[in-house]
Amino acid sequence: MNPETLMMEPAVLTTAFLAGLLGSGHCFGMCGGIAAGLGAMSKGRAVVPALQFNLARLASYAVLGVVAAAVLGGVSGLMPIARWLRLLTAFMIMMIGLKFLFNFRGVEFIERGGAGLWKKIMPLALKAGNRQDTLGRISLGALWGLIPCGLVYSVLMTAASTANPATGALTMLAFGAGTLPAMLGLTVAAPALASFLEDLMVRRLIGFALVVLAIWTILMMWGAMSQGGGMNHAHH
Repeated sequence: MNPETLMMEPAVLTTAFLAGLLGSGHCFGMCGGIAAGLGAMSKGRAVVPALQFNLARLASYAVLGVVAAAVLGGVSGLMPIARWLRLLTAFMIMMIGLKFLFNFRGVEFIERGGAGLWKKIMPLALKAGNRQDTLGRISLGALWGLIPCGLVYSVLMTAASTANPATGALTMLAFGAGTLPAMLGLTVAAPALASFLEDLMVRRLIGFALVVLAIWTILMMWGAMSQGGGMNHAHH
């Protein structure tokens, strides 16, 4: 990585964390059921299963970050597109924000692209979920990282753009950490949090925040590319 990439790492991790934190409501439709299911047992026992599932989920995100960054870093011909990947991340985050604001469905087209893989994984996820033990919850969390989610895809592109496996893993872990409050909250207080996330004003505030995050990311990248000599400047 060159000095410019190293300088941008804090901003990359901040963007990933905020995308997870602000975009957690987008995960509710896909992940809310399993999170609430883990909390169906007594509240005193719900925390440990929730942690087992979510830590495995974060570990799967980290592995995806390692793979994506290693692929880009190992294929030198792809390096010039790193900045484009980060810009594409911002535009996808903006689309998710527009979904909250105006029920824009553009991101659903992207998510359908990963549905084929998830159909093959779903039987394994169902078996893991039916186990209702530690191994089952860890297995389910690991598999859940592969669910077709536009938010995950968005941040994964930024992880790939780092072209460094360690930074790719950290980027996805930062994203996962951002999703933890909502995911753990769905486990221990599913009805109340679900109602909160479905409130129109809350959804609009989340959407507005995501759009602002996307614009901030685009401006940050634009400034970095201007200083680095434009779009055609490649990482070394």
